[in-house]
Formats: sequence, C-alpha cells, structure tokens
Amino acid sequence: MLRFVVKAFTFGLLGMIVAPVVMFFIVLIAAHTFDPRCGTPGDSGGCEMGAASIAILSMLPGLAIGVAIALIQGYRNRSK
Repeated sequence: MLRFVVKAFTFGLLGMIVAPVVMFFIVLIAAHTFDPRCGTPGDSGGCEMGAASIAILSMLPGLAIGVAIALIQGYRNRSK
C-alpha cells in the first residue's frame, strides 16, 4: 500500500511538472500561429502572459492526470 501511495505521489508530481510545460508551449505556439499581433512591439507581452496563465492553471489537472495514471496502473497490476 505504501508503495502505491509513493507511486501515486510521484506520478502526481510528475504530472504537475510536465502538464504546465507542455501547455505553455502549446498555447504560445498557437498564439503566435493564429494571432498576427503576437510578438510585435505593440503586444506588450499579452500572448506570453496568456501562455503563463494557462500553464499555472494546468498544474492541478496535471496532478489529477498523474494520480489517475498511477491508479489505473495499480488497478491493472492488482487484478492480474
């Protein structure tokens, strides 16, 4: 049981790190692709702040996804 809790904690922390990094780059690439004002002098960092906000807000879903992956793996290993 302790091994399962440690695995869920590890996967949760990994999800909290990976999800924001991935979301930051996805949002930043999409913003620069679809909005011609991004990166221009008059933008004043609006596109980058949007990417940072999405990255910060994606930490909790990343935690939930990491713990869910650990739960699914634990359930599969237990039922074998």
